[in-house]
Parts: sequence; structure tokens; C-alpha cells
Amino acid sequence: MERVHSLRMMSRFLLLHCLILISLFIAAATANRSTITTDRDALLAMKAHITHDPTNFFTKNWNTGTPVCNWTGVTCDVYSHRVTVLNISRLNLTGTIPSQLGNLSSLQSLNLSFNRLSGSIPSAIFTTYTLKHVSLSENQLSGQIPTNICSNLPFLEFFSLTGNMFHGGIPSTLSNCTYLQKLGGIPRELGNLTKLEWLQLFRNNLTGALPKEIGNLTKLKKLSLGGEIPREFGNLAKLEVMLLWENNLRGEIPLEIGNLQNLEELDLRQNKLIGTVPVAIFNVSTLKLLGLQDNSLSGSLSSITDVRLPNLEELVLWGNNFSGRIPRFIFNASKLSILELEENSFSGFITNTFGNLRNLERLNLQDNYLTSSTPELNFLSSLSNCKSLTVIGLSNNPLDGILPKTSIGNLSHSLEDFQMHNCNVTGDIPEEIGNLTNLITIDLGGNKLNGSILITLSKLQKLQGLVLDDNKLEGSIPDDICRLAELYKLELGYLVPQLFFSPLPLEIGNLKVLVGIDFSMNNFSGIIPKEIGGLKNLEYLFLGYNRLQGLIPDSFGNLISLKFLNLSNNNLSGAIPASLEKLSYLEDLNLSFNKLEGEIPRGGSFGNFSAESFEGNELLCGSPNLQVPPCKTSIHHPSWNISLLLGIVLPLSTTLMIVVIWLILRYRQRGKQPSNDANMPLVAMWRTFSYLELCRATDGFSENNLIGRGGFGSVYKARLGDGMEVAVKVFNLQCRRAFKSFDVECEIMKSIRHRNLIKVISSCSNEEFKGLVLEYMPQGSLEKHLYSTNCILDIFQRLNIMIDVASALEYLHFGCSTPVIHCDLKPSNVLLDDNMIAYLSDFGIAKLLIGEDQSMTQTQTLATIGYMAPEYGREGRVSTNGDVYSFGIMLMETFTGKKPTDEIFNGEMTLKHWVNDWLPISTMEVVDANLLSQEDVHFVAKEQCVSFVFNLAMACTVESHEQRINAKEIVTKLLKIRDSLLRNVGGRRIRQPNLN
Repeated sequence: MERVHSLRMMSRFLLLHCLILISLFIAAATANRSTITTDRDALLAMKAHITHDPTNFFTKNWNTGTPVCNWTGVTCDVYSHRVTVLNISRLNLTGTIPSQLGNLSSLQSLNLSFNRLSGSIPSAIFTTYTLKHVSLSENQLSGQIPTNICSNLPFLEFFSLTGNMFHGGIPSTLSNCTYLQKLGGIPRELGNLTKLEWLQLFRNNLTGALPKEIGNLTKLKKLSLGGEIPREFGNLAKLEVMLLWENNLRGEIPLEIGNLQNLEELDLRQNKLIGTVPVAIFNVSTLKLLGLQDNSLSGSLSSITDVRLPNLEELVLWGNNFSGRIPRFIFNASKLSILELEENSFSGFITNTFGNLRNLERLNLQDNYLTSSTPELNFLSSLSNCKSLTVIGLSNNPLDGILPKTSIGNLSHSLEDFQMHNCNVTGDIPEEIGNLTNLITIDLGGNKLNGSILITLSKLQKLQGLVLDDNKLEGSIPDDICRLAELYKLELGYLVPQLFFSPLPLEIGNLKVLVGIDFSMNNFSGIIPKEIGGLKNLEYLFLGYNRLQGLIPDSFGNLISLKFLNLSNNNLSGAIPASLEKLSYLEDLNLSFNKLEGEIPRGGSFGNFSAESFEGNELLCGSPNLQVPPCKTSIHHPSWNISLLLGIVLPLSTTLMIVVIWLILRYRQRGKQPSNDANMPLVAMWRTFSYLELCRATDGFSENNLIGRGGFGSVYKARLGDGMEVAVKVFNLQCRRAFKSFDVECEIMKSIRHRNLIKVISSCSNEEFKGLVLEYMPQGSLEKHLYSTNCILDIFQRLNIMIDVASALEYLHFGCSTPVIHCDLKPSNVLLDDNMIAYLSDFGIAKLLIGEDQSMTQTQTLATIGYMAPEYGREGRVSTNGDVYSFGIMLMETFTGKKPTDEIFNGEMTLKHWVNDWLPISTMEVVDANLLSQEDVHFVAKEQCVSFVFNLAMACTVESHEQRINAKEIVTKLLKIRDSLLRNVGGRRIRQPNLN
């Protein structure tokens, strides 16, 4: 009985247990359905917070009709069917992060990186206990970092917020993340993170110094962050990689860094470090990479000796202020493959010991003061030992030698890029260069090379860029050069006048991938080959200042990619082909000073061009706004009537007109009326004006017609009797320098002519009055637009204006027989027409550089404070480099909206220093607020454009005038910046008339 009772009791117990299990299973199933619904609602909240989905990702992949676990970017646990991974990175999504993501209670990995998410991070996200991996990097998130990051995330291993816009302090609760191994973006009080191996912190706006406690992370192997570098970093005995690049690091490099005897990579590039480099760093024998580029480090490294660096593979020091000789210890680094020392102040000889670096692949020494110990450039011979060499960069060093034939031919056959621009190199181009069959780029421009362009260059079938401009080459272009199928850039411009008395080769049409041709300022003759029309990829074609004749080929209409076409100052004749109307990308056209005739086309891009594109062609006709006569229907006359007209009537009428003009002038002189001084310098004028006529046209030089007032006089708007509007510059003769200013401006303006220079129509001068009649610019000055509240220039307009001014500057410095220095570049001297095309004006204090000396001393400082180059203010030194400095300041002003004399600039803080200090951190802090908005879909492209502009401005305003770039380089860089922006915003931008 007892046994039966026991069995019954056991059966009841088992039955009860089963009922409990069934109840728990039912409850779990019910709860599971509830939590799946919660996960779905959280994901739908994410979808609802997206305001722009360019690929329609959510519409295509997140549909409530399918299970959540089947949605793209979502991964679920196979047993619980709960969401464990959410990865919707790299979709270019715009929107915000919803707090509902914190309801994904089984989430282990969250990746929203590389989108355009903005706003703050909801703290609710960091309540998900299971999270191990969080990446929100490369977005536009802002605000402060939540303080509960590690309070409820004990298993967090990877966390990255790099590339956002966070600010403020850094939460100390990070020390609770005991499993954290990789951290990006947010360091602070990390001494307790004993398992941390990889720390990344860059591209944010976080403030405060780096904590010394990071020195307690003795197992740390990789480090990348911003702030100041604490000395305690020397305690990181096991540190192998320290990546501190692209931050706002300031101060000096601590000596204690040399204690890191396991360090393999030290990358401190793109910061603001100053002072010298601790010698102890060069004694770290494990070091493989040392990157100190783009800082403000200084001092001489040549005194460092007894350094082996047996494992060093990359040494990158460019963009600092290092001086002295190239240090000898470099040649002990037998494994060195990359050596970049450019943009410093290294001097002395380039030694033959470079040949010891047998593994060298890249050698960049450009933009220093290095020379050769022999005229034969013997150091090139030693480089023949470097069999893996692919890049040799020597440009902008005073090498002063002759290109050696044998040495060039013996260089590494792996060589792809050979740069020796502006090195004062003479002699012929060695035939042996044809042995380097892997060459992609050759730049020998800006030297004094003579002889001919060698046919052996045609062996270089991989050649993409050939730059030989600014030399003394002669002869013709070998036809075989035109069979280089990969060639996309060919620059032979600005060669000396007596060279290239030859036609353009017909074979030029074979260069199908060619993007640019610059044959300006040579003596090419003959006709333009119609074969050029087959170059579908051609973006710029510069053939100006040659002796070309004949017709403009109709095939030019096939140049579908063409943006810039300059055929000016030739002997071209005939009509402008209507086929050019098909060039929808054409932005800049210059056909001036030829012998073209007939009607100017009206279609396509021709509606955007101004009179400057066609001036100097007396037989053109068309729209009045192009300053040409209207076209008339042709009337056929018998040939004998034409002969009578040309042979009898015209000479008689011309003689009569001369007599009448002579009588009028004699009458005026006898009546002592104000007249044009016969002894004044001649200017290009098509009409003369008397004082009384100018007085009437300006209502007695009324204040109502006053346009502007300067140091030497005032400018008035004038309306002539025929309704034409002009500007009259009246010189203040109470100022003694005004007499000189008037003479200088007349002398300068009579000899220069460029589409972006203001044109003098006429002048009026006597003992009591001196004035110039100028083109009237209806949109006023650049200064007016920069500080106007109702007429705001966009980023494209500002770029175009700066390109116009730079083009004018390039012409003044390089395009004139005698270089002209403007001496007073500033926004008030940049004038704008109705199409917002810019014109440089006011040459009252300009200088002519006569002879080989490229500078002169000015006893009186006349330039404008804030824009003048430092050497002008200190020494009165006037040079083209001074104009470049002023242009750089104006470039900063144009894109910041701040005058260099603004009240925020005082003491050592100048516009230049202000921009330079913020540039590595955030251009948003200095750029004109009207130019950048984070709501703009093209924000990233425009921000990059502004950054490039400011970097160019820095290159223009280098303290040493000899190290500044020149006007040619400015034009090239600005065009590249604009082209890059146009590509990134997905279209082209042409000038639009300003209707304000």
C-alpha cells in the first residue's frame, strides 16, 4: 500500500511539474512575441527618423509584411529570434537617432557609421546590457557625449565616435568599461581600462587636455587621440602604435616618448606641434614608421648622430620648418622605403649617400634649398642603386646643374614619377630618358632646358603627363609624341618667342585621353588641325599668343568635355563656328585679338560670355552687350563700285576727318579750354573727353554719383550724352603723389590688356585736372558684396571671382613683356560686372619690374595695412611675391567675411593666424556663415572645398617671400578646387547675372 501511495504521490508531482513547465513555455512564447514586437517597433522608429534615403533602402528592405529577422541589415538570434545586430552603415542616410533603439534589449552590435545622421546621441541606447560593439563614426552627430556609456555596458569591447562634431568634456564613466579593447573619439580617465589595446580619437571638437592616467594603460598597443601629449605616455611600455594624426595637438613632443622601446609606429601628422624633435625618438630601434608631417616643428636634425634605426621603413617629415643639412642618420636606415622631406628649409648638398638606401621607393625632396655638389648632378648617379624607386621629387630646389645623360638612363626602370620643376637646370633633355619605360609623369617645366623635344620620349607608352613649359626648347613637336595613347596632360606653354616656328602636328588627334593642352606663348604657325576635334576628353585648350592662322575648325564642336578655350592673340580669320554652341560645359572662351568676322553665335554657352571674349576682332557683329556693331544684311555691289570706294572715297574722307580734328584741337588750344595733354602717356582710347563734358556727365562731380574714394582721388559714375555709362576716376591734385599715380596708371594701362583687367577708355589732363575714363562696373566692388546684407555671394561666385583675379595676376606677372606688380590687391580694387565677372583695377601704385631683378625697394610704404606683405612693410621690398601674399589675405577675407583689420584681430592675432589656428580643427569656425550649412546635402563637398581654399591661402602667405607659390600655381589650384566641387555636387555651375 505504501508503495502504491508513493507512486501516486510521485505521479501527482510529475503532473504538477509538467503543468508548471507548460505554463512557463506558454508564458515565454507570449513574452517572446511581445519582445519581437518591441524590436520591430524600435526599428520602425529608426526608419521614421530618416528624412532622406537616397537609395530607398528602407522602402525596399524594411517592410512590415515580412518578419523583422528577414530585413536587410538586421541579424537575429536563431533561438530567441531577437535582434542582435543592426548594421545600416554607408547608406548616406540623413536624419536622427531615435531613443527607441534602447529597446533592442538583446542587441550586441550597432553600426550606423558613414551616414549623415545629426543631432545628439540618445542616452537610452546605452541601457542595452548586451552591447559589445558600437560604431557611430563619420556622421554629423553633435552635442555632448552621454555620461552613461559604460554604466550599463559591462561587455563593451569597441566604441567609436570618430569624425563627428561632439564638444564639451569627456565622461569619466568610461573607466567602467573593463572589457573595452578599442575606443574611438572619446578619451578620459581611462586608467582602469586594463584590457584596452587600441585607442582612436580624431576628428571631433572635444576640449580639455588628455588625462595623464592614460599612462597607466600598460598593455596599450595602439593609440590615436587629440589634445596635448602628456609626459606620462612614456609609461606605456608595451605601446607599439601611437597614431595621433589630424587633431589639434599643441606644444612640444614630450621627451618621455623616447622611453617607448616597443614602439613601431609614431604618427603625429597634421597637428600644431612646435619645437624640436626629441633625439631619444630616433633611438627607438623598433620604429618602423615616423610621421611628423604638416606641423610647425623646427630645428636642425643634422646634429643627431649615432642613430641606427635598423627597422625604419617610412620617414615622413614634410610641411615643417626643419633646417640645416639632411641628417646623416637617415642613410643608416637600410630598410627605408619612403622618405618625404619636402616643404621644409633643408639646405646644403644632396649627397651621393642616397644610393645606400637600396629599398627606397619614394624620394620627395621638393620645396627646399638643396643644391648639387657638382654641375653634373652626380647624386642622380647614386640613385641608380635604388632599383625599386618609383618617385623622385626634386622640384623647387636651386640645383643649378645640367641633366646628366648616363645618370638619367640608369635610374630605376620602376620609376613612374620624375619631378624637377623650377630647379634652374640647363642643357638638353637626355635621350636616355627614353629608357625609363614605366614613367607616368615627367615635369621639367620652369627650367632653362634647350635643344629639341626628343623623339625618344615616344618610347614612354605609359606616359600620362608631360610638362616642359617655361624652357628654351626649339624645333617642332615630334609626330611620334602624338602617339602616346595614355597622355592626358601636355604643357608646352610659355616657351621663348623665337621657338617652335612650326605648325601644330596633325597627329595630335591621336591623343584620345588628353585632358589638357597648353601651347600658349610660342610661335606655332599654320592652321589649327581639325583632328583636335576628336579629343572627346579635352577639358582645356590653350593656344593663345601664337601665330596660328586660318579658320577655327568646325570640328571643335565635337569637344564635348571642353571647359576652357583660349585662341587669343593669333591671326585666325573667318567666322566663329556655330558648332561651338554645342559645347554645353564651356565656361571660359577667349577669341580676342584675331581677325575673326561675321556674327557671334547666340546659342549654348555664348549667352554667358562677355565682350572680353571677342574684343580686338573688328569685323565681328552681334548683340550690343558684346560691344560689337549689329549685324546687317549683306548688299552686293558691282566690283567697280567697291574699287571706287576703296581707292578714292575712303582716302578723301579720311584726309578730311584728320583736317577737321586738327582744326578743332588748334581752336581749343587757342581758347585755353581744358584738353588732353599731348605729352601725357598714350592709353588705348577710342574717344576723347573734355573737362566740361565729364563735369556735365557727373552732374558737377556730385556726391550722388560718387562710387568710391581712395588715397589719390575719387571715382564717379557718369552718363554720357549718348546714354553710355562710364566711371570717371578724378585724381586729387592736392596730394602731390597723385601726379605720379596718374602717370603710373597711364603708363601701366597703355601696355596691358586682359579680360580681367579694368579697361581705360580715355583720359583728360591739364594743369588743374587729371582724370581717367574707365569701364563702369554696375555690380560695384567685391568689398561691397562681401559685407552686404541683401546681396550674398555663394561659394561658386566667390571661387569664380578669385579665379578671375588670379588670372589677371598671372597675366601681370608672366604675360607681360615687363612684369607688373599691382602692389595694392584688396576687395575694394576688385570690380564686378553684371555677370559677376571680376576685374582688377587701380594701378596707381603699380610697379614695372625692369631687368632680371625680380624685386625692387620702395622707399615709401603705400600699400594698404592688413594686405601688404611683411617684407613690404619691413623693408619696402616690392615683388610679385608681395602680390601673392596680398591675394592670399584677400582669399581668406572672401571666404571668412572678415576684414584683416577687423576689431577681433589685435596684437599677434591676425586674420592669417586665426584661419591657420582653426584650419586643422574645423573650418566651420572661420568660414562665412552664409557659405556652409550642415543642412545642405552638399555640405561635405563644400566644406572640403573651403578647406582647400584656406590651405591655398596659407601657401600664398608664407612668411618667407621666396617660399610662396606663384600666380600660375594659384590659378591651377583654384581651377582644380572648382572642378572638384563641381564633380562632387553633381553638375556644373555657370555664372548667373546678379539681379539685385
